[in-house]
Amino acid sequence: MNVEIREERFRAVVGDDVEIEEVGHGFDFTEGAVWNHIENHLIFSDIPGNIMRKWMPDGSIEIWRQPSNMANGNTYDRAGRLVTCEHATSRVTRTEPDRSLTVLATSFDGKELNSPNDIVVKSDGSIYFTDPSFGRMEYYGVPREQELDFQGVYQLAPDSGDAAQQWPRQTDLSLLVDDFDQPNGLCFSLDESQLYINDTMRAHIRVFDVNDDGTISNGRVWADVTGDQDGAPDGMKIDSAGNLFVTGPGGIHVFSTDATCLGVIYLPQGAANFCWGGDDMKSLFITASTSLYRLRVRVAGNHTF
Repeated sequence: MNVEIREERFRAVVGDDVEIEEVGHGFDFTEGAVWNHIENHLIFSDIPGNIMRKWMPDGSIEIWRQPSNMANGNTYDRAGRLVTCEHATSRVTRTEPDRSLTVLATSFDGKELNSPNDIVVKSDGSIYFTDPSFGRMEYYGVPREQELDFQGVYQLAPDSGDAAQQWPRQTDLSLLVDDFDQPNGLCFSLDESQLYINDTMRAHIRVFDVNDDGTISNGRVWADVTGDQDGAPDGMKIDSAGNLFVTGPGGIHVFSTDATCLGVIYLPQGAANFCWGGDDMKSLFITASTSLYRLRVRVAGNHTF
């Protein structure tokens, strides 16, 4: 079997088992999968390859951006524009309709960001991203000294990086929390009242209350991501029923809204990230080391715009 069922509710969310299909291979290290439900394609990153690719439902894969500045996490904003974390430049950028780039964030308090990693957009248009130091390490980025003395999580105010200005105002970027070891994946609860952020090195997920002004408070450990195989928390998302999926030991771990780990989907390679896609949003696309995989689940995911 390709799954470990830890609690019976797993069957209704994922199934009794899954068939894993490799739909792309031969990459260096895949990440940042995001589904475009309007144009019906998948964008994903290959960090060490310094390239972003587009996967089409007919199975074809083409270059989407090269060089990519060692892009990692991707999402779409509410206008359907791709927002990307770049390891090599320590930037968050937005791709405009003409494919030009607008820089949304590159520094905090006069110091260069570490290496923006993963990213989400709230319904009001504000952008939240994690900033660990992985992109300053060999292979996954460009080795260089870190300017900030912490690894933080940030919020970009709505409409930051307006086309009339190349660089957002310093006040557009707010530091939300700075006490993580290595913050990585993040996602909102369905009603956006809570923000989940995982810590790769501590192998757990924290949850924060989202305040009316978009800041976060009352952080506490929500769940540990455990297993006897290789892997740690990285990509993380919520499905349409509020179940939380996160990469971890062996593959993808599935948690219910009450923080119970329902089970694990085991992958042939270490999973870094994933997203739902397809016409019914029940196809789970997984970026795992040198390959791109697809499997079917029973509960649909959510559109990002």
